[in-house]
Amino acid sequence: MAAFVGLLLGLALMIIGYVLMPKPKGPKPPAVTELEGPTAEAGRPIMVIFGEVTIKSPNFLWWGNKYHVKRSRRTGKK
Repeated sequence: MAAFVGLLLGLALMIIGYVLMPKPKGPKPPAVTELEGPTAEAGRPIMVIFGEVTIKSPNFLWWGNKYHVKRSRRTGKK
């Protein structure tokens, strides 16, 4: 009889421990400072690279002239 009470008490404590256990938090979203694409910010440093290196988030100073091309497409319906 005492073994049965000890078994129930142990089972109850395991269940209470599982319910009160802290839950794992999900991964944090990437911060704004962890940029992956190219940017053009005034305050960011300009990297000096020697050799072949992959840059994950470069800071562009100039990327050619921007221009707009207007295109029209005829659908054939009148």
